[in-house]
Amino acid sequence: MTSPPTSNPDSKSASATGSNNDVTGGSKGPKHIRLPQLLKRPHLESGTSHRSLSEAIRGVRSREEPETLLEEDDVADPDGTLRLDGSSMGPTEIFFPDPYKHLKVYHTIHRIRRLVRASVEDPYTFDQLKEPRLNVLVVKPLVDRLYDEDDVSVVYCLLVNRMQFLREQHFQHHHQTVNLTRANLCELVAQKMLRRYDEDNSGRPGLLLLANILVAPFQPFQNAPAQLFPQRRVSRYQMQGDYEGKMTALEVAIVSEAKHFLSGSACQKIIDAVYRGRIIYTPTTFMDIIPDHYKHKAISLYDPRKAPLLNQYRLIVPRTRNLIEVLQFILLLALYCLCMMNRDDYSFTTAEAFFLVYGLGWVLDECASVLEHGWVVHTQNLWAFLDITFVVIYFAYLSVRIRGWMLGNADIGQQALDILAIAAPILFPRLAFNLMPENMLFISLRAMMKEFTALSLIAVWCFGGFLVSLKWLSLDAEPGNPNPPGSATISKWMLWIWFGLDGTGIEQAPQFHKILGPALMVIYAFLGNTLFLTVLVSILSNTFSKIAADATAEIQFRRAVLTFEGVKSDSLFAYRPPLNVLALLILPPLKLMLQPRWFHKLNVTLVRLHNAPFLLLIALYERRYLWKPRRSQQYLGPSKRSTSGFWSWSSFSVHADLQAVFDEEPPQEVVDWIEEEDELDDAVLDNSFAGARARSLSPGSVPLRHRRLSTVLQEEFEGNGNRAGSS
Repeated sequence: MTSPPTSNPDSKSASATGSNNDVTGGSKGPKHIRLPQLLKRPHLESGTSHRSLSEAIRGVRSREEPETLLEEDDVADPDGTLRLDGSSMGPTEIFFPDPYKHLKVYHTIHRIRRLVRASVEDPYTFDQLKEPRLNVLVVKPLVDRLYDEDDVSVVYCLLVNRMQFLREQHFQHHHQTVNLTRANLCELVAQKMLRRYDEDNSGRPGLLLLANILVAPFQPFQNAPAQLFPQRRVSRYQMQGDYEGKMTALEVAIVSEAKHFLSGSACQKIIDAVYRGRIIYTPTTFMDIIPDHYKHKAISLYDPRKAPLLNQYRLIVPRTRNLIEVLQFILLLALYCLCMMNRDDYSFTTAEAFFLVYGLGWVLDECASVLEHGWVVHTQNLWAFLDITFVVIYFAYLSVRIRGWMLGNADIGQQALDILAIAAPILFPRLAFNLMPENMLFISLRAMMKEFTALSLIAVWCFGGFLVSLKWLSLDAEPGNPNPPGSATISKWMLWIWFGLDGTGIEQAPQFHKILGPALMVIYAFLGNTLFLTVLVSILSNTFSKIAADATAEIQFRRAVLTFEGVKSDSLFAYRPPLNVLALLILPPLKLMLQPRWFHKLNVTLVRLHNAPFLLLIALYERRYLWKPRRSQQYLGPSKRSTSGFWSWSSFSVHADLQAVFDEEPPQEVVDWIEEEDELDDAVLDNSFAGARARSLSPGSVPLRHRRLSTVLQEEFEGNGNRAGSS
């Protein structure tokens, strides 16, 4: 491991590592590292004003409660969007251009790669990188060197480097785990940088700055030399202005499974704001079935009070989209049960016709979800494997059912309904996945099913040799046995032995050979039933223990996936099944014939007519509950218990006052008394490196209440030791 060089002329490098005299202790003194110099905090240095208690509380509240940022006199656009500078975009600006086209993303990516490779040469775990020593020598200098308030692409570049190091670790095992360490270092630096952005910027500008860092799109070859930039062909049908081929830092974090980064408080604050629709933006897409990119919105806050009642863009808010998907799936499940209870092998019933048409629209919506953000992101969803399995079953049922109807063959129709019947084990658990997406059982079940399937395929491949051997032995069995067991019978016996259900295969083993038959069956029983199942249970237990040990990160990672995939750009998602099938047949040809402006007007009109009742309910709900009223800093009189309604169940409790004491802010006289009693400014100095000068004073010159408790205990301990020595 090597730390970044301190002789770099870059000002950020100099501030991160300190001067040469500070680090080495001068030309004569011994070389050592002074932690107060390396951990210098600008806001605690001498000569700067320190925050009071009220200012500190306001800063914490502005970071922890971003849902109260709107003011009554805010100026918003006609569609309800607010800008970072507080100014209105106006009705003339339709397509918001990319504000970060000037950033040298390509240069930053390779700069970070050089710094990370020079900083780490030995393998370390993620926990070791978080230890104080490595944090001081490696992590914090990189954060100080790369931190730039004017460049919001640094976090994106760090996560891109993380993906590359993970790829190199997968294909270059001779480097041991050093590339995995470098990938973890990129994630840790990105996490700390995002937290620093959050600490240095509060309120509305800070929230929007974090949103731009996470969901602003970038291209890896942005501002690269002309000879390196790849040439891509974009059809007129998929034109997205300046945003083709760009990805966000949030998407890169999901693809690279940067779970520690996504579980950070700053990242989760933006994810929650996007999920609820407080922050809006126009997402980039891999492929649109019905693209409508006539308008492109900037990353901004959303004010439902200034927005129109029928705002079709609220249909792509992740929370709204998730509710719509749950309702659509419940309807699909109800039609499926109705179809199977009224099945007819000879002809289509009314229930089956409804299910067939609605199921086609639901499957189309699922296929569009795969095309929206790509296969990798879609499969990170918790219930994606269930949806994909149902899509395969539905297409198999549909093809066999249509063939039986065309031939007039009832047997083929019955086979189609039998294929559809096996979808029940897929559909019923999928509803539970939707209703309890943060349950650890479902989160771990997804990972364990993946490993169980892989191990089972390996076992079938390996134990296939026993099946072939027993089959060949059965061909040379005694002539007196006219009916030797077939391959299906042998496979059934082996499967029963595998799961310990029956020992018929061992009893019938002499039919193959008097000696070799029982020997093969016993060896297979030892390997399959004992060894393989023991290994399988051990691996699955280890997987569950790993997920349970980091349950918070796993849950928050699933939230990030659900949020990112919920922001849809394809206009097809604005049409409910089965009308999306009709939209697929009508709108794409019109897209090629109409101008973008007129196609956008037609699309918006159809979406609003189609979703008018639902859009009206969304507008009424969001105008009342999307943003909470800002808390008053003064004393507001009675607590929330008396203003919440005529009756409150929470007040009917012996412990009600334990929560009610925190419902309202304390009066100003109480705040003044707390500040006078504790003197937070001295306490902040006393608990920081900047307070070393105050603690270096003699104990008599500093009041006892201004000194740290550890200092008082140390003095008491030294006094007892001196008294014991003198006695």
